[in-house]
Amino acid sequence: MDAQRALLDELMGTARDLTEEEKKGHREIRWDDKDVCAFYMVRFCPHDLFVNTRSDLGPCPRVHDQKLKESFDKSPRHDAYVPKFEAELAQFCEKLVMDLDRRVRRGRERLAQELEPAPPAPLSAEKSEQLSVLEEKIKNLLEQVETLGEAGKVDEAEALMRKVEALNTEKTALTQQPQNDKVLMLAQEKKMALCEVCGSFLVANDAAERTQSHVTGKQHIGYGMVRDFIYEFKEAKEKARVEEKLSREKEAEERRKLREKEYESRRSDSGDRDKYQDREKDRGRYWEHGLDRERSRERNGRGSRDGERNWRYRNGRDRHQKRSRSRSPGRHSRRRSSRSPVHRY
Repeated sequence: MDAQRALLDELMGTARDLTEEEKKGHREIRWDDKDVCAFYMVRFCPHDLFVNTRSDLGPCPRVHDQKLKESFDKSPRHDAYVPKFEAELAQFCEKLVMDLDRRVRRGRERLAQELEPAPPAPLSAEKSEQLSVLEEKIKNLLEQVETLGEAGKVDEAEALMRKVEALNTEKTALTQQPQNDKVLMLAQEKKMALCEVCGSFLVANDAAERTQSHVTGKQHIGYGMVRDFIYEFKEAKEKARVEEKLSREKEAEERRKLREKEYESRRSDSGDRDKYQDREKDRGRYWEHGLDRERSRERNGRGSRDGERNWRYRNGRDRHQKRSRSRSPGRHSRRRSSRSPVHRY
């Protein structure tokens, strides 16, 4: 029922049951309006993470409405808009993290900075005069110590050296400068630590309660959520890219196998066609060979019949001629007599 109501709200608006007069002063807001916060719809709005902290981003200029978020979750277009909204949120979060990382680098450099000695401050006129008197006394005492040492008066020379050491101690106290505030601050910062998640300075080896208070604070949790979301978004994007690549490779492999199958099928069809053509050629050659044999047989038969007929004809003619000669001898004799000369006696 709720899903149907959400679908009707999305298609017809929440003011579908209002009268015309009520609709005049009513402005319909849907989850896909520009005034609605897309970050709040898909995950979280960064403006809500750092309220009343040093990283406070101020109030979000767009609308945050739980009912609109529920309508978006139940919308049929939910899956189509999630990648777009997540990409916009990731871009905003990456900008936040880039600014934070710059602060972290500056804080790390500040902690790594070595403590440099401060230049000595100039002495006052009174201290300068006292220093000159002390240096003159020390010089005179050293000359006396040298003279006594040459004279072999060791005890007296050692007593003067003790006076010289006392004057040197007084001179050091006069020229020593107190540490300034900057040196003290740098020395104190050397005992600080830097949180790599949110960029906050922490006291090194602090009490567990204060460390736990920092870890559960809004700023630390907020930047942790931002960094985790960026990591998850990049992982999902990389996974989708790998899956798409594997899908393309699989499709290419299937197309290659299909082409090979079609090629083999064409080769098989061509081989069958060649075999059929070879059989037809063999059948044609066999038929032609048989036809040639029939023709040769016919020619041979016709030739033998003609030869037999000729032989019979020649044989019959010879027999007829012989029979004719045997029946009419006079004619033959006259022929012989006409051919042969007549001999008279």
